[in-house]
Amino acid sequence: MACKHVNSAELRAPTPAQSVYREDCTQCFDSIDDPTGLNVCLYCFNGGCCSDRDHARLHHQTSKHPLVLNIKRTRKQTNRDEPPQKISRLAIAAETEEDRYYTSTSVQCYECDADVDKSSGKLPAVVDAVLKANTFARQAEVQAWEQEITPCEHTLCLEQESARQIESQDLGHCSLCELKENLWLCLQCGNLGCGRNQFGGVGGNSHGLKHTELTFHAVAVKLGSLTPDGTADIYCYACNEERTDPELVAHLAHWGINIAEREKTEKSLTEMQIEQNLKWEFSMTTGDGKELKPIFGEGFTGLKNLGNSCYLASVLQCLFSMPAFAARYYHPKEPPPSAPLPAEDLETQLRKVADGILSGRYSYPDTDVVASEDSPYIPHQKGLAPAMLKHLIGRGHEEFSTMRQQDAFELLLHLLKLVTRSPHPSPGQDPVNAFRFVMEQRLQCISCNRVRYRSDEQDNISIPVPVRRKLRVINSDSSDEKPKDEFEPVTLKECLDIFTGAEEVELACPACSSKAGFTKRSLFKTFPDVLAVNARRFELVNWVPTKLDVPVVVGDEPFNLDAYMSSGQQDGEDLLPEEAAGPASHFSPNPAALEQLEAMGFPRVRCEKALHATGNTDADTAMNWLFAHMEDADIDDPLQITAPSSGGGGVVHAESVEMMAAMGIGAPQARKALKETGGDVNRAVDWVFSHPDDQGDFEDESADAAAASTAPGAATTVAGTSDLPARFRLQSIVCHKGASIHAGHYVAFIRKRIPDEKAAEEEAWVLFNDEKVVKAVDVEEMKKFAYVYFFNRV
Repeated sequence: MACKHVNSAELRAPTPAQSVYREDCTQCFDSIDDPTGLNVCLYCFNGGCCSDRDHARLHHQTSKHPLVLNIKRTRKQTNRDEPPQKISRLAIAAETEEDRYYTSTSVQCYECDADVDKSSGKLPAVVDAVLKANTFARQAEVQAWEQEITPCEHTLCLEQESARQIESQDLGHCSLCELKENLWLCLQCGNLGCGRNQFGGVGGNSHGLKHTELTFHAVAVKLGSLTPDGTADIYCYACNEERTDPELVAHLAHWGINIAEREKTEKSLTEMQIEQNLKWEFSMTTGDGKELKPIFGEGFTGLKNLGNSCYLASVLQCLFSMPAFAARYYHPKEPPPSAPLPAEDLETQLRKVADGILSGRYSYPDTDVVASEDSPYIPHQKGLAPAMLKHLIGRGHEEFSTMRQQDAFELLLHLLKLVTRSPHPSPGQDPVNAFRFVMEQRLQCISCNRVRYRSDEQDNISIPVPVRRKLRVINSDSSDEKPKDEFEPVTLKECLDIFTGAEEVELACPACSSKAGFTKRSLFKTFPDVLAVNARRFELVNWVPTKLDVPVVVGDEPFNLDAYMSSGQQDGEDLLPEEAAGPASHFSPNPAALEQLEAMGFPRVRCEKALHATGNTDADTAMNWLFAHMEDADIDDPLQITAPSSGGGGVVHAESVEMMAAMGIGAPQARKALKETGGDVNRAVDWVFSHPDDQGDFEDESADAAAASTAPGAATTVAGTSDLPARFRLQSIVCHKGASIHAGHYVAFIRKRIPDEKAAEEEAWVLFNDEKVVKAVDVEEMKKFAYVYFFNRV
């Protein structure tokens, strides 16, 4: 009996803007490479596995969408005699999916409980469009790369010659040769020339470039990349860069080309660049050149590099190795969360990644690669691609939504914030609680000795690493190459001593009115279960933060933090009076900082305004503010002290926090900045950028969380514990190689019990390098240069 659903009105091909999940299940990492394949819903294009978990049938039960396209893919085996060479990003290869895989498809109907002829009804067009559509992962990557491509003066100010209709036969081949692909249309005069022959692995005689050299016409569009929704490859030969053209539709219409009628027939430059990013290989050898032996099993699953995503993979591996995250998100015997759009649900994607990393279900050698008997190459895992989670983490974020390399520590803070803000229905608990603790700051007036204590909840510390360069011996016979700086090693204790050490700050005392200043010291009031530590190894070189390879010695044995515990208010200490609730009607600039700024030649009005905007701290911070605001129209207007809106000086309004959040500023930093600047949003933004190391004010956020999770009248839970001894042991690290945290490569080292080893009861260090998981051999050296340390309380 024929299926009645093949002509359904809801059955239509995916648009270019729609996501097609045709590579892996949206609720687990089962994929089209599994024996049962993947079922893609032909209505909403959700991908569901159809093996023992059968998430495809679960999707049908909730959505009532009957028709699915089953896709099975089998890799064509490749014999590898040695590890592949590392390939540069722009060395474009012409290898296609058809060159690498055998693919079979079939259509099934859940309601009719039968296989359906793919040639019936609307199915041919829909099935063909699904198979040709970019996968969700590739579509997200392309969009992220394209965010970095901008217009230029040549596309914005393009002046076209007299309009004419270019006949369709003239769009079929290059004007100077017979090539019919890789064709670029000059938007200024309408000439059609072939591209450079290295792009896309297809033919090309560079006639488009030759046309530019003869006519100086700069902007061209690749015809095969045109899509009906108005996107295309635009290249500016004058800038020698990819660009965008905001008026592309009009510029094409000038030559009689209706973009709505065009169909994309070739890969864009962005898509080809992404293909090469996914093929990067990294050496995994011992000192004598032997390949490190891969490890497989539960908790030893690698994550595929999605193109500059190693910062994400390393942080995820560390987080899901912790009991708190595993207990919250790994539930192998429970059904997945009920979400109408699983790919867009953070809870679903975190549980998907937890299952992928911890279950061992996907941790086995890549069977598609067969090494010869004499080959040193050892097949690693394929690795899992957390593309859906990466998309959710980066959505709306200026940096994490791109395909550029990012700071792993900033990603950690951003992810912890997202996890905390997401719902945690009982009995689930926020796993970030394991990271939280309270720091207590003690201020003491140097003149009258009165004190003030303030508690701040945090989930990490960022410790300064002292820099002591070794003396270099100058060798006259050496080459002209500048020798690399070497640094004396420092201990973790020395870094913690500096972090918790006393310092003097220039403030006026509200009790005795002395301007002698205060001593300030921060110590732990409570300790967390997991202490996340960021080691700051940077110095400014020509105003650019440059990473320094200063070794920090961290042992494997537990160490005691009792000495860094705050003793709280002592008997006989007099407290400073609380500051008035209302805003100050008069601003008294820091006299020392004001004197320094005036000595540099800045007018007094500008100096006062800068000190007021940056919290009245020091001359350097105020000077940086002045350089950033030299062109402000009101820079020379007298300072106006404005009171915040009704509610008093200590009130922070939710609207102001939301405004700053829209600028990418976290709620704790926004609250702290607004409190420090009397509720003025503009000054608060300046304060945040002037205090990049300040983690902000967590008090309101923790109070809100406590109010939401406790019954009325219940006592507020204090983060962490004050129980002693406070003994911690290093459990995992995120390491970085490269001169900048925004470039280079991140890996993770995690202490784990390795199965099938003689000393399996003892923990050893395991290296997670994207999809490759091996027993580490150089961890002692890597620990010295780690970027983020995770210590477990023992």
